[in-house]
Amino acid sequence: MSVIQDTKYMSKTGSIPLPAAHALRKLGRDLALARRKRGISTSDMAARLFVSRDTLWRLERGDPAVALGTLATATFILQLHDRLANLAAPASDELALSLDERRLPQRIHRPRT
Repeated sequence: MSVIQDTKYMSKTGSIPLPAAHALRKLGRDLALARRKRGISTSDMAARLFVSRDTLWRLERGDPAVALGTLATATFILQLHDRLANLAAPASDELALSLDERRLPQRIHRPRT
């Protein structure tokens, strides 16, 4: 893909591809919902994360500049860290599994003796 083609996939900030920005926004909304379902206030969550409420709000809005460590700690607090740990697990990587399948030989020949 050329640089010109890449630009249509970039977010308004230009720092990450648009689909990744959408995924971060959804993740942020989902984290906010999980926090609210657990009855954790923004003040308490921010304190448990050792960040300001503004940083928590940015995380929950999907701001890509929020530190990965903050995201990881939030998933731990919400008891979702196992899902984060398995995000790129080889067993659930459909693209890699299909590429592996394509690389398999069509036939297996016995070695000649």
